Amino acid sequence: MSKMVTVTGAGGFIGSHLVEALLKRGDAVTGLVQYNSRRDVGNLRFIPEDLRKLLTIHHGDIRDPECVRSICEDKDVVFHLAALIGIPYSYEAPRAYVETNITGTMNVLERAHWGGFKVVTTSTSEVYGTALFTPITEHHPIQAQSPYSATKAAADLLCEAYHKSFDVNVAVVRPFNTYGPRQSARAVIPTIIGQLLSGVEELELGSLWPTRDMLFVEDTVAAFIAASESEAAVGRVTHFGTGTAISVGELAKMLINLIAQGTGIAQDAERVRPKGSEVGELICDATVAKDLLGWTPKTDIVDGLKQTIRFMQDHREFWTTGYTT
Repeated sequence: MSKMVTVTGAGGFIGSHLVEALLKRGDAVTGLVQYNSRRDVGNLRFIPEDLRKLLTIHHGDIRDPECVRSICEDKDVVFHLAALIGIPYSYEAPRAYVETNITGTMNVLERAHWGGFKVVTTSTSEVYGTALFTPITEHHPIQAQSPYSATKAAADLLCEAYHKSFDVNVAVVRPFNTYGPRQSARAVIPTIIGQLLSGVEELELGSLWPTRDMLFVEDTVAAFIAASESEAAVGRVTHFGTGTAISVGELAKMLINLIAQGTGIAQDAERVRPKGSEVGELICDATVAKDLLGWTPKTDIVDGLKQTIRFMQDHREFWTTGYTT
């Protein structure tokens, strides 16, 4: 049966893919997009027109309780993805991250407390910092190594508190490193692809040694939908990842082979995170997702990278004009 749903952060990378998937399955979708004077809808512009015309777009701000009230009214499910996500900017403007990531989440939980709808909210593997053990289970200690990760960890704890205190129907989805078409040009994979498509002789990157568990965006979207349909996901954090890791340097070499063989690699000191803030290793244990929700990733890294390359080739303005979401 179709549902009445809201997606906050609908104009973002994962949000736009989630909106598209929900529209395809026949849900009535309202998308919250951060207000701007241009009424820019972000990545929603990439959704085919025949689907996009079915979407109700609300321009507003997740920090505004009245805005949140209006988009949550009479909904079955609210997928909460609105957040500030850039780790480097969190060093410069930590208060903005607190107001958006923590207060914004509280606004959604408050409405769920009174409205009774289900919330599926977005966490991040960054809350674990450099792993004490791998693969990382849901029982790994939280180690916030940036203001961004601290605010996401706090938002997750709010979800736990609202579930235990008020019986709010909330599921926390913790995907590991999502990548794919429409991702911000600031992220590592689009950064590498953009440089290679620009014809550079040598890639300029930050630290090459950190390893990440790279999850294709369609698999992340499937995780959100699986969590929304399962009572087993309520009141807990669930991991979603591949269980394998690849270093930034290995990613760079793989993309060089796919796009521009022979390109060199150099480290740019300005791209290196502050000492003590770099997260070394992230590998997901997704046993709970498989056993309780029946979720497994479907897209291998090479196919996912090829799809991302094709998108960036077809939409050069996305990464050459400085436009990011």
